Amino acid sequence: MKFIQVTILSLASLLVISSAKAAIQSRVPAGSIAIDYPMEIREQPTQISPSARPFQLAATIKSGTFVRAEQPTRGGASIVTQNGRSFLQLDARFKTSSQGPDLVVALHLSPNVLGATKAPNYALKGGDYIVLSRLKKYSGAQRYAIPANINLANYRSAVIWCRKFNATFGVASLS
Repeated sequence: MKFIQVTILSLASLLVISSAKAAIQSRVPAGSIAIDYPMEIREQPTQISPSARPFQLAATIKSGTFVRAEQPTRGGASIVTQNGRSFLQLDARFKTSSQGPDLVVALHLSPNVLGATKAPNYALKGGDYIVLSRLKKYSGAQRYAIPANINLANYRSAVIWCRKFNATFGVASLS
């Protein structure tokens, strides 16, 4: 019984060491100092495929701050690009009401959604917006993918919208 336990522990240790070595080698840029391993575990360097490029920081394209429409909504919104993809990002200060049964996150063509709609619901007109996703949570940082075929220059506001009652909860003009 002890022999099996020792064997399993030895194999697990070898697997962890091999994984750590591979992780370290993948993070060492060309021309930098590398750890010199004994000859029996040294490997030839491998090429990194384009799909395995290192994580890139997000670049902000547009941003704005939410204002109340039908319900209290606050926090910031920004459109960012990262690794060739675009996202609508709501910041950690984001908060909206949980009173809507079908809340979604959308991008709107107008830079002044509240001025282009009527109180109290600030109903959106079809064709003026694109729904990105259902709202993930009522507060806190969150991120929504923007389809690649969307021309970001055309969309000037982020909207928290109750689809069922066509009621805009909050709007952030993006510039």
